Amino acid sequence: MEHRDVPLGLYLHVPFCTSICNYCNFNRGLMDAPLKAAYVRALAGEVRSAGDGAPADTVYFGGGTPSLLEADEVAVLLAACREAFDLAPGAEVTLEANPETVDAAALRGWMDAGVTRISLGVQSLLDEELARLGRRHSAARAKEAVGLARAAGCDVSADLMLWLPAQSRADCAASIGALLDLGPAHVSFYLLELYPNAPLREEMARAGWSLAPDDDAAAMYLETLERTDAAGYEQYEISNVARPGKRCRHNLKYWQDGAWLGFGCGAHSTRAGCRWRNVAETGRYVDMVGRGLPPVAERRRLTHEEQLGDALFTGLRLVDGIDLEQVRQRYGVDVMARHGAALARFLEGGWLVLQAGRLRLTRRGMLLANEVMGTFV
Repeated sequence: MEHRDVPLGLYLHVPFCTSICNYCNFNRGLMDAPLKAAYVRALAGEVRSAGDGAPADTVYFGGGTPSLLEADEVAVLLAACREAFDLAPGAEVTLEANPETVDAAALRGWMDAGVTRISLGVQSLLDEELARLGRRHSAARAKEAVGLARAAGCDVSADLMLWLPAQSRADCAASIGALLDLGPAHVSFYLLELYPNAPLREEMARAGWSLAPDDDAAAMYLETLERTDAAGYEQYEISNVARPGKRCRHNLKYWQDGAWLGFGCGAHSTRAGCRWRNVAETGRYVDMVGRGLPPVAERRRLTHEEQLGDALFTGLRLVDGIDLEQVRQRYGVDVMARHGAALARFLEGGWLVLQAGRLRLTRRGMLLANEVMGTFV
């Protein structure tokens, strides 16, 4: 049920980091220069072998720390994307970066290679919070990186984490205020999610750091949105705000029932009703691609109900919500006839709104998003 007229998004995973943050659960490993060189060759090879000339209009270098790539490595990978797919001239090309890896020369190189957007992992603008997270950069270095990227003419997105260990509402407000003073085009903010095996859990226990009460976490979220509203940003997704015209086009593919191809170790793809993921281990990935084997660990065709559930679940993350007529035309399902009874309490409680043929969460309802979305899966 792929939208044939909607271009693909291309995701390229770069698993290398100079250090491992104590909260991270992504597929990554420590920097290894020879392995990185072999990996870039394999990654370009996988892109070329998968190419079918289909139109694409976004490329996203995620990680890991993609800013550990040299400009010529980025150029090689983007050349493979252009060779394998019909990449639009105005494509959005995003590179995730850690602030300590960003300088003027690196930015010039990445932009000359084709990068149009830098996504900076700022996380906090308070030094004590960065230290608790095991980040390598300081608040001053993060501010410098945002300034350098803006001066280079790049669209800048900044990630910020809320509900950090020992963080107060005042700390959160100070961090978001300092970030907004820097004027990035786009801001993503997330409540910290502590995974069972995260080293940060043990460090919190040893140091006596605790998370603020849930009510404070909700207040941090709502107060952050009030600050971004006042600064002229538009919220377009539960955790994302942007200046007008600066929304992340790549990530919108995930939320608007689009199609994307993921390349690299552990990367996921969804296209034409099929979903697959690559092998996670970097060395094995390089070996498989080198031997001409598809590096796929698992592939399966989604049922009609799974595709519908995904479209509803992800679509509700958007401030605009779900276009019910579009869903009916694509999936042959009347959402309110099927789910109306289960959704009634959320509508009555003011967490959900049905208006002009669209079903959307209110801002207060976004705090209960998972509970509401659970109706569809």
